[in-house]
Amino acid sequence: MTAAPAYSVVIPTIGRPCLADCLRALAAADGHPPEEIVVVDDRPDADGPLPLAAAGPLGGRLRTLRTGGRGPAAARNAGWRTVLAPWTVFLDDDVQVLPDWSRRLADDLAAAGSSTGGVQGRLRVPLPEDRRPTDWERGTAGLEQAAWATADMAYRTAALMDVQGFDERFGRAFREDADLALRVEEAGWSLRRGQRTTRHPVRPADRWVSVRAQRGNADDALMTRLHGPGWWTRAQAPRGRLPRHAFVTSMALTAPVLALAGRRRAAALAGALWALGTGEFALARIRPGPRTPDEITTMAVTSVVIPPLAIRHWLDGVVRHRRAPALRSAL
Repeated sequence: MTAAPAYSVVIPTIGRPCLADCLRALAAADGHPPEEIVVVDDRPDADGPLPLAAAGPLGGRLRTLRTGGRGPAAARNAGWRTVLAPWTVFLDDDVQVLPDWSRRLADDLAAAGSSTGGVQGRLRVPLPEDRRPTDWERGTAGLEQAAWATADMAYRTAALMDVQGFDERFGRAFREDADLALRVEEAGWSLRRGQRTTRHPVRPADRWVSVRAQRGNADDALMTRLHGPGWWTRAQAPRGRLPRHAFVTSMALTAPVLALAGRRRAAALAGALWALGTGEFALARIRPGPRTPDEITTMAVTSVVIPPLAIRHWLDGVVRHRRAPALRSAL
């Protein structure tokens, strides 16, 4: 293992209790420890200490930085720009590496060719065994198939320098990793999947979490502006329901306008199409789930709200980023 490349770990955090579990798991992984662990405190107001004692024997290799609530992209940039190791491994504060993680990471890095810019870890999302997963749990489980997710992603530090790291216009934990991966590949580096595995538990969430997640549509608009309409395929990202949401929302807006204009049949048709589209969306989310009264109610209510909110955030992103210069890959 001494021949394996050295690496540093960067963990952005907003002070969630799960950071302790992340550090504890990292300390329990034996074989090839990191040169250092950089915990980047991105709380707007750093109120209270972080649970850094959970790092145990790795505590002497741990240091902290503060970024004051600028978002995960800025926090990761602040972290990797201070490391000296040839590899930087990004972990989210809500993951837990497995006991053999550091040994498998050593194998992943040792097998990386000189043109390999990044090696992704495999994510495993534990789901309930006694019932069907909820919509939120299924969404988190989608990370198992996500490409280049920085929940566990090792980048050659030189590759990060080549592309100047993360684009800090991505202010939330969404699409900033896909953008970085596309720019790293555009710079001539290759990316591949490794053999190490990291556990990503489903964090607790309220019934409105899917509504708040629609803010990510603004980031999709920025991705399209930067990388062109084909970025979905190149980033191996699911296309999502935005076109359907646009249709359903247009019907919701058209129906009352037609009614006011006295075109009752056309208004009724538009209203029916809205109801049909909304119902299809709700059923698509209810059927694979546990179908409890609470889950059904949540899916029904949020399926009404999500389409117009998704379009609103997407339009906001289009307007806000309309002057962002396209990258070469988009031309």
